[in-house]
Amino acid sequence: MTLRLYNTLTRSLDEFRPIAEGRVGVYACGPTVYRPPHVGNFRTFLFNDLLHRYLEWKGLAVTFVMNLTDVEDKIITEAASTGVPIADVTAPVTAAFEADLRTLNVRPVDVYPRATEHIPAMVSLVGRLLERGHAYRQGGTVYFDISSFPQYGKLARIEADDIRAGAGLATRAGGIDADEYEKADARDFALWKAAKDEDRRAGAVWPTPWGEGRPGWHIECSAMSMQLLGETFDIHTGGEDLVFPHHEDEIAQSEGATGRPFVHYWLHVKHLLVNGEKMSKSKRNDYTIAQLVEMGHQPSAIRYLLLSAQYRKELNFSFDGLDAARHSLQRLLDFERRLDDAVTRADAPLSALPRLAEDMLRAYEAALDDDLNTPNALAALFDFVRDANAELGRGQPLDQSAIQAARAALQRVDDVLGVLALARAESTAVDDELGRWVELKIEERRLARDHRDFSAADRIRAELAERGVVLEDTPQGTRWRRA
Repeated sequence: MTLRLYNTLTRSLDEFRPIAEGRVGVYACGPTVYRPPHVGNFRTFLFNDLLHRYLEWKGLAVTFVMNLTDVEDKIITEAASTGVPIADVTAPVTAAFEADLRTLNVRPVDVYPRATEHIPAMVSLVGRLLERGHAYRQGGTVYFDISSFPQYGKLARIEADDIRAGAGLATRAGGIDADEYEKADARDFALWKAAKDEDRRAGAVWPTPWGEGRPGWHIECSAMSMQLLGETFDIHTGGEDLVFPHHEDEIAQSEGATGRPFVHYWLHVKHLLVNGEKMSKSKRNDYTIAQLVEMGHQPSAIRYLLLSAQYRKELNFSFDGLDAARHSLQRLLDFERRLDDAVTRADAPLSALPRLAEDMLRAYEAALDDDLNTPNALAALFDFVRDANAELGRGQPLDQSAIQAARAALQRVDDVLGVLALARAESTAVDDELGRWVELKIEERRLARDHRDFSAADRIRAELAERGVVLEDTPQGTRWRRA
C-alpha cells in the first residue's frame, strides 16, 4: 500500500516518496514556551505523534525534530519586567510541556532544539542571505527583501504585490512585522532584530557582524531545521495558522540562501473548536492538558478524542465527546478482557479470529494511507471488535493461536494510536485504588459481623454494590469481584 498525504504546497493528495529510500526527515513547529500549550495546540502535537508512529509502522527510519521557541517578544518582556533571565521564564513552561507529552503518551522525537542553542546557525543563515542579495541591513536590523524572491507566496497562494502593511491576509496572520524598525518595503520581514534596552535587560542579546541583537521568529525554524535535517528534507508540519506568514517566510529565506527546494511535503492541521466555539482566552475555553486532567478527564480519552477526526477536518472538542471517547476505550478494554477469559483447547476447531484480524489490519492501513484518515481507521478497528465478539460469543473453545492473532492485531493498531496502552495503565491504577478501598471495607464488615452488628455489615455490602463490587463469603474468607 502507498501512503498519500495532502500537500499544502501542491494543494493535492501526493504519493509520499522519501528523498532517501527508507529514511524520512520531519520538522514540526513546536510551542513557544511562554505559557503552557492549550488543547488546540495539542491537536497538532498529537497529529505529529500519529505521523511519527505511522511512518515507523510503515518500516521507515524517521528523524523527527520539534523546535521549542524560547526567545520571542512576550518571553523577553516577562524576563525584563521581572529581572530574570529568559531561561527562568521558559524552564517551568518547558517542563510542563514535557509532562503533558508524557501524560498523553506522545512518543519522544529525536531532537527538541531550542532557539537559544542555535544562534550561530541563525547568524550564519542571515549572512548567506546578505551575500546572495536577498537581505539588507537597516541599522543593526537585517530584513528579508521579498522583491528579491519572485516565488514568494507559493505556499499560501498569495501574490507578493497584494501584501501591504496594515491590511489583508498579512495582518490577520501577523505577516507584516509590526515593529518600529524602519525598512525599505513594509512587506519585508525581519531576519535579525537590533538590540533594544528590554532585550539587554532580559539577556536576549547576541553579537553579530552587524551588531548586537536577537533572531526574528521565522529565521529560527529555517536555521534549526536545515542544520538538523539538511537543506532539503521531506516533511514540515504545523497548524494551519502557520501557513502564512511563518512557513511562507521559512521557504523564502531557506531557498533564498541555498538555491534549493526547502521541503517536499507541507502538512497543516486544522484549528480546534471547543464546545462548538472558537478557542480564546476571553471565553476561558483554552484548556491546558493539566487542567483537563484536574477536572477528572482521562488522558486516554483526551488523546482518543483529539485523534478521532481526520487532521484536516474540523474537530469539536467537548466534554460530551470526552465521555464518548471514554466509552469507546472501555469497549476496547472489555474486548481485551474477553480475549483473556476465552476458553482455549489444543484441538479446538478453526476460528474466524485470525482472518478477521488480518482483514482489519488491511483496512486499517488503507485508511491511514489515505492521508491519515483516523475515522476510517477507527471504524475498521471497531468493526473487528464487533465481529470478534460475535465469534467469541459462540461459546466454543478456541485455539490459543487464534487468541494471539487477535491480541497481536490490537497491539499493531495501538502502535500507531497509542490509546490502549494509556487506557490499560489508567484502568490498572483505578483497579489498584479500588482494591485497596474494597479490602478496607471487607475488614470493616468482618469486624461488624464479629460484633453481631449485621445492619452495619449489610450497609457496607450495599456500599460496595453501589461501586459495582460483589462479595462472596466462602469457607476460605470473603472474596470480591466486579459486577
